[in-house]
This record gives sequence, C-alpha cells and structure tokens, in this order.
Amino acid sequence: MTRFVSRGPDPRDGRIYVLSQELQLAIDVALATDRPLLLSGDPGSGKSSLAPFYAREKRLRYYEHVVTSRTQATDLLWTFDSVRRLGDAQVHRGRLNDGAYVNPGVLWWSLAPESARTRGGLLQDVHRHDPLNRFHQEHWTRGAVVLIDEIDKADPDVPNSLLVPLGSQEFTIAETGTTVRREPDVAAPLIIITTNGERQLPQAFLRRCVTYTLPGPSPEDLVQIARLHLKHEGVAWDNETLDLAVALADELIHVRENERLGRERLPSTAEYLDALRACRELNVRPGHPQWPLVRSLTLAKSPQQDG
Repeated sequence: MTRFVSRGPDPRDGRIYVLSQELQLAIDVALATDRPLLLSGDPGSGKSSLAPFYAREKRLRYYEHVVTSRTQATDLLWTFDSVRRLGDAQVHRGRLNDGAYVNPGVLWWSLAPESARTRGGLLQDVHRHDPLNRFHQEHWTRGAVVLIDEIDKADPDVPNSLLVPLGSQEFTIAETGTTVRREPDVAAPLIIITTNGERQLPQAFLRRCVTYTLPGPSPEDLVQIARLHLKHEGVAWDNETLDLAVALADELIHVRENERLGRERLPSTAEYLDALRACRELNVRPGHPQWPLVRSLTLAKSPQQDG
C-alpha cells in the first residue's frame, strides 16, 4: 500500500509520500524500459502526488499537465499563439519570427530544455528560467519527472497521438517545421500518467505503458498515514489521537465494505485525512452526538435522494 499524506488539499509539493516496495518496483521498471508509468486507483489514493515526491526526492525538474476534455496531444508538446501572431502581422506587415509565438509544453521542456529556451533555435535571446518547472531553480538538473494527470478525461485520440512522441522522444512543430529531440545530455524523463477509470483507454496506449493500480487502504496503513500526517503538522501522537485515528480507520473500511450504499466511488485516503482534520478541529470523538454527522460528511458522503 502506498501511504500518502498532505496538509489540506494536495499542494503537489512532493514533501511527504511513503512508497510501497511494489510501487517503487513499478517506477524502476518504467525507468528501465523507458516507458510511461500509468497509475490507476481510487480518487484521493495518491496517484497525482507520486510525481512531485519522486522529483523532489531525486532532485529532478518537475512538470505537470492536468488533462481536460479540451486537451489536445500537441498541448503537451507545444502550443502556438496564432491570435497574437495575426495581430502582430496586421500591425507590422513584415516577416515575423514564428518561433516567438511557440510556447513549449511539458514534454518539450522535459526532453530538451535548451531547445525549449530558444524555441528550437529560432530565438536568439535565451530564456534564463524554465517557466513550467514547478520547483523552479530549486532543482536544476538534466533529468525530469512529468505528470500527465487524468488522461482519461481527454478524447481517445489524445493518448493514441502521444504514442509516437513518447516512444521516439522526438516530434516536429507543425508551424515552424522544427524537430525537437531529446538532448544528448538529458536523461530520459520519468513520465507518470494517472487515470481515474472514467473512460477506457486505447489498447495500444496501454501496451505502451507500465501499469500499476494503487490498492485500497488497510486499517493499519490508514493509522500510519495519520501518524505521519500529524507529525508533519507538529501534533503529538498520544493515546487519544491514536484512538481517534483507529476509530476513523475502522469507519472508513466499514463504509468501503458496505455494499448496500451502491457507491460509484469508494472513500479513500483523502477522505480519511479530511475526517481526521475535522474531528481534531471540532473535538469530535466516537460517542459524541456529532460523530455520525461528521462521518457522513467526510467518509460516507451518501448521495442525496430526490424528493
């Protein structure tokens, strides 16, 4: 089980994440085979938090792109500001440098940072900073981690369109004809792709990836999560806190195993941490009159029935 802890909503800062041996092996296999690591599992189980943690732990550059229904495969490689170019053409009426309108995407920055700074050699002025690196100057290395989050929200053509650039680690910018290749002194990036299973992914894409499903939490794992979380918060781990963590863990497992709820999505680690925060802030413990309501608000989250 991968144990994931954050303070409040996940800040994606990569500071706390405990790997299981199985997940570490999945990372090692992805790196050894130079394939993306496709992570599935319940929402809130820590899929998206692995990438920034690994980048910080290994002192690598970190990039992320959150996929939406409007995402195109090229958005991960580059975007072209055609509106700004049209406006400049109307004003200046001269020959424009198309490289000035190209914006490198996360995969371009991860594969060829020097090329990204000069827009494939089309710009003379070198950009001194990497605007997409979430850790900025803190980690300035030749390797990178890329998070492509919630790939299943995109049209099925998107993952298929990524097969060639992910496999060859090169692509050509349509508007300028510039070919971008992984630079010789840049290590192959670790690409982590997450899916919530909302849409079936193409088989060709699945074959291209190393796949791993984060398992559901056990009570022992949840209690360990609580201990690590409170340590990060500077809170003492006393017997009262332990009892609360155990009680909430039992409640979460009960909700997950209660088939009568007919839930489409089971509560996971994120809900457990929400419940822990709420109970500590409100001083609610098992037997308290508000315990059932807090449980319902944070763990069960039963859908409202139409009247």
